[in-house]
Amino acid sequence: MRGGDREAEFREYLIADRTRLMRTALLLTAGDVHTAEDLVQTACTRVYVHWHRIKHEGAGPYAHRILVNAFLDERRRAGRHPEVVTADTLEPRLTDVPDQADTLAVRDALLDLAPRQRAVLVLRYFQDLDVASCARILECTEGTVKSQTAKALKRLKELMTEETGSS
Repeated sequence: MRGGDREAEFREYLIADRTRLMRTALLLTAGDVHTAEDLVQTACTRVYVHWHRIKHEGAGPYAHRILVNAFLDERRRAGRHPEVVTADTLEPRLTDVPDQADTLAVRDALLDLAPRQRAVLVLRYFQDLDVASCARILECTEGTVKSQTAKALKRLKELMTEETGSS
């Protein structure tokens, strides 16, 4: 494949999938726009480097796997602490929703989850992926995805209950 064709195909893919990658990254980072942009850039760069091996149809799952892995790697680094994100620092499109208080409460609760639990919830419920797809992206067994999902939902419920003060 000629270089120009490769670049044209990559641009076509990027136009089609970048917004979805950014939304996923924003959920993983609980609204930290700068870190989300870094994750998307990392994913896009790695997809481009390996574009000659990736079929255009397979680029989306590959990019999302890279995105999640980059997120998890970032959280594993020693001394890395997530920044506290407030409603004031979020872009308007993230907070301009009908139930803003609920959205912010969920976002704050997601921020308190372990990174892998947050990743599994984003993949299962935001990306609407099945257990097998999540297992491939997270490079774990389907049983691990199921148990992490259950633990994450239980913890999320606990955090939301603490936030609202109800039982």
